[in-house]
Amino acid sequence: MSDQPLQRRTRSDRERLEEALSPIATRASSTKGREHPEEPDDLRTCFERDRDRILHAKAFRRLKHKTQVFIAPEGDHVVTRLTHTLNVAQVGRSIANGLGLNEALTEAICLGHDLGHAPFGHTGEGALTPFMPPGMEWLHAFQSVRIVRKLEPLNLTWEVRDGIWCSSWRNPEPATPEGWVCRFADRIAYLAHDALDAVRAGVLRTQDLPTDAVALLGAPGSGWIDRLLRAVVDHSVEAGVVAMQPDHADAMQVLRDFMFERVYLRGDAQEQARKAVTVIRDLVEWFAERPDLIAPGYCLPGDAPVQQAIDYVAGMTDRYAIREHDRLFRPLGAF
Repeated sequence: MSDQPLQRRTRSDRERLEEALSPIATRASSTKGREHPEEPDDLRTCFERDRDRILHAKAFRRLKHKTQVFIAPEGDHVVTRLTHTLNVAQVGRSIANGLGLNEALTEAICLGHDLGHAPFGHTGEGALTPFMPPGMEWLHAFQSVRIVRKLEPLNLTWEVRDGIWCSSWRNPEPATPEGWVCRFADRIAYLAHDALDAVRAGVLRTQDLPTDAVALLGAPGSGWIDRLLRAVVDHSVEAGVVAMQPDHADAMQVLRDFMFERVYLRGDAQEQARKAVTVIRDLVEWFAERPDLIAPGYCLPGDAPVQQAIDYVAGMTDRYAIREHDRLFRPLGAF
């Protein structure tokens, strides 16, 4: 036993510790690598390095002023994309640890999964689709990968990029179990905190929530997270793959459908969404005609003007998009 209170632990030491993970866990030593080869770090595994790169990215910092549910929220306690992302990372780490999966890879995927979200949440996503080529949608998961590959190139490992792209349930299945963990962590986190935000905002009352789901999961908040998290860990151990207990998965779907009907698509939210669509489309059209006025670093100069405008506007925070719209279109501003 060493007499030294602290010992240096190298990347190789940390990779050897991964040998004790679950058989299906993704190991840093077996990564498919980066698009552009680089020398390994002497202290951090490749996935730990990716996690740190995402945390220091400009796109990550902008998440603090991007909406989750309530557009351009003023309250101090309303969830934003940044706090949502941190919640997803916490849930993902807990699941990964409970299943013996790679915590660093899970955390990197979770921290990067929403980097490409447009202002005004999914409303912004829909507002950008008309500017895409026929038959294509503008997807925040694709934009997240575009950011880390081209707009703010981080040279992330293949496994992290795959997990980010496949974090949306609409996209292909993740290639790693850690990518699957992010999918579940994302849905667990947003259902729990969106319902709590809606109750705090007076949009919902706790007694309005579906009775059967509340009977199984309890009141919205940390209890939901704990029960749903454990439902993933417990069932995954039995199934041999990352999955959720069917009754809890059913309850989560019921709650998701309820939230869409009563919160996400409610009447006043639709009016807010209409205004948000106006802001985004006006800005894209304006900057597509004037790409030379786009701030440097938010698009690729060689791209078509409309693509430059899409990248620029998609990277805006809610408040900056509103401010720019008011500046350019006042007194016709939508907000």
